[in-house]
Amino acid sequence: MAERLAFVTGGGRGIGASVARALAADGFSVVVGARTREEVDVVADEIGGRAVELDVSSPSSIANVLASVGPVDLLVNNAGIGGPSSSFVDESADDWWRVFEVNVRGPYLCCRAVVPGMLERGGGRIVNVASGAAYLPSGGGGGSTAYGPSKAALHRFSETLAGQLAPQNVFVFSISPGLVRTSMTDHFGDDAPWTPPECAPTLVRKLATGDYDTLAGRYLHAEHDDVDDLLARLDDIREKDLNAIRLRR
Repeated sequence: MAERLAFVTGGGRGIGASVARALAADGFSVVVGARTREEVDVVADEIGGRAVELDVSSPSSIANVLASVGPVDLLVNNAGIGGPSSSFVDESADDWWRVFEVNVRGPYLCCRAVVPGMLERGGGRIVNVASGAAYLPSGGGGGSTAYGPSKAALHRFSETLAGQLAPQNVFVFSISPGLVRTSMTDHFGDDAPWTPPECAPTLVRKLATGDYDTLAGRYLHAEHDDVDDLLARLDDIREKDLNAIRLRR
């Protein structure tokens, strides 16, 4: 079997590191990228992968890194930031916009870098890590007016891109990892409804198999959605347009 290459952004810690470990355990050759080189070095050494320093808000960084890693079979756009937690009148417009540069433009640019090669080779898979903050009341972003809207934009981008690329065997998934306790979310405290950290890696490794490609473009929650059950109810999901963020009247 030919070697399969997975590229995981934000792979130096938290959810990204867990996803990188899971994919390596499944036989992928894994490249982990993040801004902090020391962190990705540790993860790459642990899994026998490759570490790259990557800033997803920089088009030149993305272009240079992805040009050097080789053909990517699975792209996991996990890198993200929470954004300013100050009140709207106090937050900086530049800080607000940076959330979109990282959480939306970053995945867009990474997709732009890998999709042409996937199309040339006959297929590939992309997993974009969105969030329940895309639809939860008040955005679920801990006070930030940027985080929820950025994740809503990422989900809608994923859904639209999936519709374009699925006929060409490139399958794009939008997932919520749930509320996983990481350095970015620890401020929610001990009583928060934490999601088991293994849920997101388990979902990504399932999507990587190709058995769930018909779910591309659907909103998939790592803790609350059983993708095997979704496949069994696929006709109903399509007919009723389930696992989608929609206005209902």
